[in-house]
Amino acid sequence: MALPIPLWDEPLAQAAVWSAVTIGFYVVAKRLYRWRPVPWLMPLLVTPAALILVALALHVSYRDYIRGTGWLIGLLGPATVAFALPIYEQRAVIRRHWPVLAVGMLAGSTTAFLTGWALSTLLGLDGALRLSLLPRSISTPFAMTVSGEIGGIPDLTAVFVVVTGVLGAVFGELLLAWLPVRTALARGALFGVGAHGAGTAKALEIGREEGSIAGLVMVLVGLLNVLAAPAIAHYLGS
Repeated sequence: MALPIPLWDEPLAQAAVWSAVTIGFYVVAKRLYRWRPVPWLMPLLVTPAALILVALALHVSYRDYIRGTGWLIGLLGPATVAFALPIYEQRAVIRRHWPVLAVGMLAGSTTAFLTGWALSTLLGLDGALRLSLLPRSISTPFAMTVSGEIGGIPDLTAVFVVVTGVLGAVFGELLLAWLPVRTALARGALFGVGAHGAGTAKALEIGREEGSIAGLVMVLVGLLNVLAAPAIAHYLGS
């Protein structure tokens, strides 16, 4: 007679536990950040740090963790489709300011690509590691898509995206104190291009209009990079 499989070894049990832990940490982190909105308590920073500590304490590998929470990553697909909503809502803004938005998106994406290449060269990264770093300034659903298209490692790119978003939100606020950026369009675009999701959350703290612009620019930059990914992959492969 075969011995029963321990409950913890059941895939469904692992998925339920790690999903609950992940969501629970994020909910707690969001409440903590609302109580004290300081950079080092941002949910995008606190949640991964807490998960890493738990995984290390329980000797759980990344493969085991992602096996149980893969459905959460699967939600990035519907999230990407939902990004069409802010584009529709802000269609009047796009019509009025499309030349400025286009120049800003191209300049921001090009700068992010070149600085990513320079940083990877400085750190001695090459191959898949270098390619995983390049899409770091795009929102996660788009960044993982671009990373896969150009030969990077999507899961590693997601880590770079989180770090970039947190740093961008922090330093973006400092830049606003020094630069003569007065319009909501410019302030929102600064966060949307430089810090994607985390930057959009920070822009919403500054003002509703800034947050709306940041979300719109974040989506447009992501779409631009997804469309450009095949050309980038062809260039890198040539």
